[in-house]
Amino acid sequence: MDTKVGVYICKGCDIAKSMDVDKLVEIGTSEGGAAVCKSHDILCSQEGLDLIKADIESEGINRIVVAACSVRVFPELFEFGKDTLTDRANLREQVAWCHEPNDEDTQMLAEDVIRMACAKVKVIEPPEPLIEETSKDIMVVGGGITGMTAAKNASAAGYKVTLIEKEDKLGGWATKYKKVFPKHPPYKNLEDSGYEQLIKDIEADGNITVHTSTTVEKTAGQPGKFEVALQNGSPTELTVGSIVLATGWNPYDPEKLSYLGYGISPDVVTNTQMEEMVSNGGVKRPSDGKEIESIAFIQCAGSRDQDHLPYCSSVCCRVSLKQALYVREQYPNAKIYVIYKDLRSPAQYERFYASVQEDEGIFFTKGEIAGVEKTDDGKIAVNVEETLLGEDIQVKADMVVLAAGMVPTTKVDEPEPVAEGETAEAAEGEGEAADGKKEAEGAESGAKILNLTYRQGTDLPTLKYGFPDSHFICFPYETRRTGIYAAGCVRAPMDLDQSSRDAHGAALKSIQAVESIGRGAAVHPRAGDLSYPDFFMQRCTQCKRCTEECPFGALDEDEKGNPLPNPLRCRRCGVCLGACPERIVSFKNYGVHMISEMIKAVEIPDEFEEKPRILAFVCENDAMPSVDMAGVKRMKYNSMVRIIPLRCLGSMNTVWISDALASGFDGVILIGCKKGDDYQCHFIKGSELAEYRMDNVREKLKQLVLEEERVEIHELAITDFHRVPELFDAFLETMETVGPNPYKDM
Repeated sequence: MDTKVGVYICKGCDIAKSMDVDKLVEIGTSEGGAAVCKSHDILCSQEGLDLIKADIESEGINRIVVAACSVRVFPELFEFGKDTLTDRANLREQVAWCHEPNDEDTQMLAEDVIRMACAKVKVIEPPEPLIEETSKDIMVVGGGITGMTAAKNASAAGYKVTLIEKEDKLGGWATKYKKVFPKHPPYKNLEDSGYEQLIKDIEADGNITVHTSTTVEKTAGQPGKFEVALQNGSPTELTVGSIVLATGWNPYDPEKLSYLGYGISPDVVTNTQMEEMVSNGGVKRPSDGKEIESIAFIQCAGSRDQDHLPYCSSVCCRVSLKQALYVREQYPNAKIYVIYKDLRSPAQYERFYASVQEDEGIFFTKGEIAGVEKTDDGKIAVNVEETLLGEDIQVKADMVVLAAGMVPTTKVDEPEPVAEGETAEAAEGEGEAADGKKEAEGAESGAKILNLTYRQGTDLPTLKYGFPDSHFICFPYETRRTGIYAAGCVRAPMDLDQSSRDAHGAALKSIQAVESIGRGAAVHPRAGDLSYPDFFMQRCTQCKRCTEECPFGALDEDEKGNPLPNPLRCRRCGVCLGACPERIVSFKNYGVHMISEMIKAVEIPDEFEEKPRILAFVCENDAMPSVDMAGVKRMKYNSMVRIIPLRCLGSMNTVWISDALASGFDGVILIGCKKGDDYQCHFIKGSELAEYRMDNVREKLKQLVLEEERVEIHELAITDFHRVPELFDAFLETMETVGPNPYKDM
């Protein structure tokens, strides 16, 4: 079918008051090559929509440019069927609302916006969904409260579930707890966990198949068709569509807590050991089995400590409050001491904390532990500094309980460093060296839970503390392995009630994944996107950049280093497109050629007009909404900037910078999401990769004999809209100092 473009320009929301719309209509027809180009007072009205629909029917329009407001306004209003592609040209937030009305430069900007949109729609094609036979069954790994709740939720929604538990029975940590925190008003009384009933529900559910004493030997394939091999004495194989990882946590190794007295006496125990004592007959002094008269709880035992667990484990404070009540119930006259850095009992649990404080026999003090020692009379002395009283104190107790932190099961200890001069073969054996090298190249997790066959490692990539990596703010359950969702304490420290609620979210996400993949659509954050990358393998040089840089492990390799796409793993970020020096990767509606055509469509004034041109590549996820918000706030900035949105700054191919400079742009500014430990990049590594590729950009500038100042890269949070004018105006000042691009008139 021939491409036939229709351009529709809205006059509302001050657009017609800020620019010559009739001139824009002329540009759309003459330079944009539109078969139909019209304006309308309110394009989002039913009358405006009917105008477009009529032209689709009568004129055969199959490519539409809606020149009006941001794509974030009425995102689905201008969709007219799968065979008609629509692009939104932002004349409101990025032109009319942020530049001087009826100014010459504002008009030139608006005209370029029309030119770029027309150039784009003429070269893109309707994406064809990849529809394959897929499974909608769900596998849940971990049979504790989180896993059982996720399985029960998925089953209730009508999905078949396989529940895997490595122990010989379900229940997890809940089976070790006598009681749990209060769940109901007035939030004073400890309650049962309810795990027994949950197990009964699971066992009676015909949609749920339970495998106990079972581990996952291998997970191959991709979402919708994960091929899983189980090991439970005899091998079992199954195919599932998505996976919920609910393998929970392990206690922090108490052997590392000698500075808090662990190991000096059996009377120094951890909070998990305390739970076992309570469940097995009650609290008695471990060293001699005698009843206790006093007990001290030390909070943050290894937590919030850069030498141990730098993070707060969230639950430990409430566990100590609960265990203090255990002691009070068994020993009404015992002295109970709670020594804390900060006692955290949020939300409704504040009432729980307040009720425990009412017990006059429980002494709370803020302080730092100076030392723990065993005294001659067999007691444990705890020396405390920086107390609330302003004095150093010593607490003597029959027992000390260390509130040790929570470590996710995905956390693995760092390997011991190989001695200088010692080879990996010598240290680990020649047979393991190849595997170790393969993982070192791309693996970001050494856990052995799911045992993925991905090029980039056997399990979920993790953050520095061992929790599975995700965009914590927007997509907390999503890991960097598409179709695999983390829930409960493997994702973040939380109590049983929180873990249960977490399981609801992960179960829904796993369902969303199998349904989306069944339609050939992407999941988060480009949910519903039907495009997927195509690789023109004839030009592939086996450089491995795409396979190494894909944040989601969507690409494996053959023995020659050629990428082996797993399209159902793909999140459509385009990082592979940005990585490829040969430009062999493209999407039907996003590619190197498309962006290059948009760049070439901009009208570049000659150097004597003294109108610089700046090209801004802006990430569509956080940075572009921030730019839009600057417009909503009517914040003015210079009209020399031409903006092209990218799926992710990681999809930025350096050839676009060369194209821009060769076309006469005076400078290029890249704006992406925040990177680093607290990253906000929706595709995890996009901004980081863009920064890394800047070395190639600088080398290219040297080859072109151009100043390095002509290209800048910046980070912009979604709340940083106030910085937008500052960034654009400061860069314009730099370009005016550097001078016109010498390639401008070539």
